[in-house]
Amino acid sequence: MHPLIWLAGGGVLLLLELIFPSVDGLLIGGVAALLLSAVTALLPLAAGLQLILFSLLFLGGYGGLRRWSLRGRSTPDVLSEPGAERAEVIQAFDERGRGRVRWQGQSWAAELMEPSGQSGPRPGEDVTVMGRSGNRLQVLAALSRRTSG
Repeated sequence: MHPLIWLAGGGVLLLLELIFPSVDGLLIGGVAALLLSAVTALLPLAAGLQLILFSLLFLGGYGGLRRWSLRGRSTPDVLSEPGAERAEVIQAFDERGRGRVRWQGQSWAAELMEPSGQSGPRPGEDVTVMGRSGNRLQVLAALSRRTSG
């Protein structure tokens, strides 16, 4: 295959990564295609060998990134000291008890562990991080707010 095909394919995958950031592998596939474009521009390779090389680059990149991200994980699914972490509400909680908080410098989806049916904590207020379920934090409203409301 021509190097421009790999270049265009890599560009499309990177564009898709910008549009759908939650889909795993688009960034790695785009980078693998761009690398393969450079390799095929320098060395004429058979199409079958190019596909094998792309697969190896993609799987190696995906596996390496996955391994690196698991190694760097500092927060277990259940926090070691419940109630020790505070987060700031950045998007108000809805009637289902879902909102967004800033925790450890990052924006997280959050869910109140005790939804009251009323409006939850408002932006700027603190909540207590009790644990994590996937990529959603389990939080409690600040103690002073729960006892006064």
